[in-house]
Order: sequence, then structure tokens, then C-alpha cells
Amino acid sequence: MCLRSLSRYISSVVASSADVFPRPSSNKRNTRFSSEDLTSEIFLKAVRSIDQERSPQTIQYWLYQIARTTLADYWRAYYRESTSSLDELLEAGWEVPAEELSNPMSSVPAYRVQRLLQALPEHYREVLTCRFLLNLSVKATALRMGRSVANVKVLQFRALKRAACLEHIIAEAM
Repeated sequence: MCLRSLSRYISSVVASSADVFPRPSSNKRNTRFSSEDLTSEIFLKAVRSIDQERSPQTIQYWLYQIARTTLADYWRAYYRESTSSLDELLEAGWEVPAEELSNPMSSVPAYRVQRLLQALPEHYREVLTCRFLLNLSVKATALRMGRSVANVKVLQFRALKRAACLEHIIAEAM
């Protein structure tokens, strides 16, 4: 495959993948240059390591893979967010609202869970407490409750189902 046909093929890949390539727009970034840069980058990667001994179909697939990975790299870098630690933010002058400092976790979800558990029958409350609040396994919960593993699984399913129905009622009451 000569450079001219390679260039034509890459242009056709770009044209057929128009929805994947960045489009020119009136936003702050001029993505037209990004699209042209990507095309150039794909071309340069292909020219560097093309194997002209291969069949046209193999070369076409190989070029497609180069374009695909180059685009994936572009979008990965484009959407990568900068990460900052809380210490860096505090040093930069960021202030935490006073209410968040005094109460780091809202008590509303805990209150809702408490009300929900109180509304359930005792055996449902016990199985949900063991499984999710105490983080016990099904087997450990069965031993603690004096029931079989199969029975604990059924109780957990029924308790979750009942809790889901009651959750809407409790949410409305709050």
C-alpha cells in the first residue's frame, strides 16, 4: 500500500467515523484542529510501522485498530479530570461549610433506616441487621438465628421486598 492510498484510506476512516472524531464547533476549544491532529497522528503511526507484505484486508483492519486506539487515547485524555486531595484544596483556600464539619454524615439516612427496621417484623429486622449492619455471611446469620441457610435466604429476600414497599411510606411520612 503506497503512501497516497494509505492517506486516502485514513481520510476515509475519519470520514466514516465522523461521529467519533471531534467536530468543529463554536465552543471554547477549537476541535477542528484536534480532528486534523488526530488524522495526522493516525497517519504517522501507520507510516512508521506498516507492513506492505500483508493483504489489503489485513492492512485495512490494522489501520482501523490504529485509528480506534488513537481515538480512545484522545478521549481518555480529553475527559480525564484533574484530581486534588482535600489537603490541597484546603491549602488553596477552599472552606468547608461549618455544618459539614460538625455533622460529617447526615443523620437523615440513618433515621430512615432505623424507622424502616422498626416497621418490619422481628425476624425480618433480625435477618437484615445481621446481613447488612453486622455484615455477617448467610451461614453466620443462620447460626445466629437458629435457622437453616435456605430459610435465611428466603427471609432476607422477603425482608428486602417488604422494606422496599415500606420505604416509600416512610419517605412520605418524613
